[in-house]
Amino acid sequence: MPTRRTLLAGTAGTLAFPAIVGAQAANTLRITGWGGRWGELSRQELVPAFEREFRCRVEVDTAFPFVPKLLASPRGRPVYDVLHTNSNEQWSVFDRGLVQRRPNLSLIPNAQAIYPYAMSDQVVGIVMFTSAIGIAYRRDRVNPPPVSWGDLWDARFAGQRGSYLIPANSLGQAMFMMAGRVFGSGYRDLDAAFAAMERLRPIRLFDFTGGMENALLAGELSIGVLHDTATYRHQERVPLEFCAPREGVIALEQALSVTEGTQMGELAHAWINYMLSERVQRLMAEELWFSPVRRDMVLAERFRGKLLTTPEQVATLIQMPWQWYNSVKDRVDERVNRIFRG
Repeated sequence: MPTRRTLLAGTAGTLAFPAIVGAQAANTLRITGWGGRWGELSRQELVPAFEREFRCRVEVDTAFPFVPKLLASPRGRPVYDVLHTNSNEQWSVFDRGLVQRRPNLSLIPNAQAIYPYAMSDQVVGIVMFTSAIGIAYRRDRVNPPPVSWGDLWDARFAGQRGSYLIPANSLGQAMFMMAGRVFGSGYRDLDAAFAAMERLRPIRLFDFTGGMENALLAGELSIGVLHDTATYRHQERVPLEFCAPREGVIALEQALSVTEGTQMGELAHAWINYMLSERVQRLMAEELWFSPVRRDMVLAERFRGKLLTTPEQVATLIQMPWQWYNSVKDRVDERVNRIFRG
């Protein structure tokens, strides 16, 4: 099996953009990114290989949140050239005119190899990786296992279930919309979702997925909303299981967009093309358990049946109406704060 270094070796000739030469190639590309193991791989593998290929410097901001910084920066000289974040925030900045709806695909040849959902009408920019949001549970404490989103409301899990502070976390917001479908007429059924939140108490709520992850690993909770990436990477040492509910799994998209006003447009597109390359897609899948968006990916046996790599698996992904949700977010925040304070 190839190592991380051999996966990223030999990029010359496969990723090069002839137009990126001279002064522009010597400049700095400013992007956003996550910390943790993602940040380690970025620093150790992804960024150095790209910098060598394009003779440039890449500055990565991992100090979340990113949107306020982009909002505060000059429109003609944005603080970032490429914004990496989830779809809810991509829609937020797009509606403010701060990022492009879609990058220039003629500068991203690897986009020809990706699944259509990575550029669907529910997405701003291009999705580079996806996690599936579902239900994580402890095998040693939950029997029978959940099969539906509605099972999270089962009385046997009262006080032993977890989700997120809805105003602060997109997984909590996605679960809120899913409640509208499970108990009402659809994702936009606010009344049904509010009523479902009332019935969900008692429940522990977290700011970030790391809090949920740690509570499940420690056995403080039996069941909770979590993405598959955070579940599968612990399965060899903890009896933690992932349920893909029968209604479908919610897409937690890692999306890249090019900022309006960037002076590094060609290099920004080169970075997106690089992240969609077969080598990078494989590295992030097999090191971090992110589902790749390329249609041509065949992963090692241990990932099959778990990561979403086939048309049948991809068809189970649900992309939420984030542009709509952002338009009602203030109303939702006010109501759910009252519900969970009560």
